[in-house]
Amino acid sequence: MKLSNATLDQLPEGIARPSYDRAALTPGILHIGLGNFHRAHQAWYLHRLMQAGQAQDWAILGAGVRAYDEAQRVKLAEQDYLTTLIELDPQGTQAEVVGSMIGYVPIADDHAPLIAAMSDPAIRIVSLTVTEGGYYLDPATKKFDPTHADIRHDAGLSNAPRTAFGAIIAALRNRRDAGHGPFTCQSCDNLPGNGRLLREVVVSLARLSDPELADWIDIECSFPNSMVDCIVPATGPREVQLARDLGIEDAAPVTHENFRQWVLEDDFCAGRPAWEDVGATFTDRVHDYEAMKLRILNGGHQVIAAPAEVLGLTTIAETMAHPQIRALFRKVALEEIGPHVHDVPGMTPAQYVDLIDRRFSNPAILDTVRRVAFDGSSRHTGAVLPVIRDAIAAGTPLDGLALSQALWCRMCEGTREDGTTVEPNDPFWAQLQAAASAARTRPAAWLDLRQFYGDLGDDPRFAGAFDRWLRALWADGVEPTLAAYTG
Repeated sequence: MKLSNATLDQLPEGIARPSYDRAALTPGILHIGLGNFHRAHQAWYLHRLMQAGQAQDWAILGAGVRAYDEAQRVKLAEQDYLTTLIELDPQGTQAEVVGSMIGYVPIADDHAPLIAAMSDPAIRIVSLTVTEGGYYLDPATKKFDPTHADIRHDAGLSNAPRTAFGAIIAALRNRRDAGHGPFTCQSCDNLPGNGRLLREVVVSLARLSDPELADWIDIECSFPNSMVDCIVPATGPREVQLARDLGIEDAAPVTHENFRQWVLEDDFCAGRPAWEDVGATFTDRVHDYEAMKLRILNGGHQVIAAPAEVLGLTTIAETMAHPQIRALFRKVALEEIGPHVHDVPGMTPAQYVDLIDRRFSNPAILDTVRRVAFDGSSRHTGAVLPVIRDAIAAGTPLDGLALSQALWCRMCEGTREDGTTVEPNDPFWAQLQAAASAARTRPAAWLDLRQFYGDLGDDPRFAGAFDRWLRALWADGVEPTLAAYTG
């Protein structure tokens, strides 16, 4: 059955579907970067509220800022912006159709439709999932980088901004001038202090051209920090076929694990849905939850993805079935990351390591090594390198953390142990590959990438461990080196 509003009542028995009148929904949230994660996470929480008769005026408009977003818009428009969510669990597969999204802003080079949509006072939250690398931050300092060509363009009071942030600023200018008031800017990306960073980017960009507007945004808008968590693989032919096997023709279904978590600060300047009624956690301790998740889950992903790529493993579950890689993850997470993570209500770092071990090992989730390893230059600098800095400062163990960097370097050299090629998988791939090749004989060449490592290469304990591990990887291979670390 082709998915649409008209066919919802004809879907196979057992497929949950919207019980609310989608025609009566009105928009309240505009989400930029509408990929699989958003549809399995924020859109799902809102859908659950709508199923309970709430939040009917908070429906989602999708949006994108890149030309390739147009293909997604067309796919979703043809099925009335409905999404089939397929939960993959070793105990069985379940599916439901989510209807909290009701439109998708047309893509345009000058982003005029996007700016117009955000200027509408009905929109009270603008949320984003634009990935860790999409915030125009200096990789080493994680501070706003005003030198990027797109930022320089948008700083010129352009009527045709290139970035999501330039479009947000243009819309906020329209709202201020019309007396409509601000909206909440809500980051849903895996960044420490994601709300704080989003504030820094938006306000700093506005200040380059209009200091008065920047002050207004800084005072009137809110930027809540949050932690988001759900493993959501990319969609390909297999996922489309899974939906067909369930009796649904969906051009863009989403598969996900049977775990979700959303932790937020309650700081919304123009109101919000009651997400706490469907399982979200509002707290002033977001940073502790965020550090646990970013360092153990996201950092753990980077620890295991590099050796898996070099060994030619395909999925994360397959990677965790490799005894030495699983042992690497557990030892690094428990002994080297855990000491720098605080307990949160109901969860210690050790318990969280066990939880992530089970989630990574779920054989029903075909999350690819390539997806997890993508954009390591943002993900290592955001999730792994901060722990190394903490370990240096505290004098705690960092041998396995240094090994994780040697493994990333080994992967970026571009060949697997079977001689096949690792295809480019990072915005800075050419630079990373050149440094990794030079590091084969002079390991310090990798740590000389100061735009990522800053002064970490100056620390003798870390640099010495990195040197030793990288030489071992090239001399002995991945598996013997992992065995040397894990015992």
